[in-house]
Amino acid sequence: RLYESIRMVAVTDLTVLITGPSGTGKDLTARAVHSLSDRKNRPFIAVNCPSIPENILESELFGYKKGAFTHATQDRTGLFQEADTGTIFLDEIGDVSPTIQTKLLRVLQEKEVKPLGDARPVKIDVRIIASTNRILKEKIQDGSFREDFFYRLNVLPLELPALKEHKEDIPLIADHLLEKHCAKMDRPKKRLSSELVRHFMTMPWEGNVREMENLIMRGILFSTSDEILPRDVGMIDQDPGQPLPQ
Repeated sequence: RLYESIRMVAVTDLTVLITGPSGTGKDLTARAVHSLSDRKNRPFIAVNCPSIPENILESELFGYKKGAFTHATQDRTGLFQEADTGTIFLDEIGDVSPTIQTKLLRVLQEKEVKPLGDARPVKIDVRIIASTNRILKEKIQDGSFREDFFYRLNVLPLELPALKEHKEDIPLIADHLLEKHCAKMDRPKKRLSSELVRHFMTMPWEGNVREMENLIMRGILFSTSDEILPRDVGMIDQDPGQPLPQ
């Protein structure tokens, strides 16, 4: 159902909000939407919002004119302008401040940005995809997320399930990740032992697919045969489903 939703969403040009726990593949989903869209040969700009301090995030997104602030020694094109005719992916939008939310709301409403220090807005043609692992309706209730901004973002929602909600997919996902990382790490092709697969099927997977990916990379590195055993990923003398040692 999710794959079909991605295909249906991709052929539109509407704003997409991807929700789901960390490690479920929100970045991959955003890239899939872009790659299946009419903008696929145009820029795809990903912005990890929480990793950029608020005072810098504004100038990164919207750009600035020379002299707009102390160290603005030349004009700077913002990421929205760099993404023009393509897609901008605002990762973890739930962590941005109300000030940035207000400015992004204007972008969504007017399809234009105003670089810092410039009185003239700049028209842009950008598809916006946002993601969050937060429950935005709770943040609306506590006043940390604007309700009008939420409804501008939540035009086409895509909800990614936690791995524990679709455990029947675990063997397929694990095999895919194993093949992918054996190639990336330039290691001979390996397989997961049946015991390890049983462990995988009973684990809580708090870190979702990203947690599985880390374990598989660890197993590829530390296994001494063509089969990856539980001990190769740190599960020595553990019952299935027990948390791994840190």
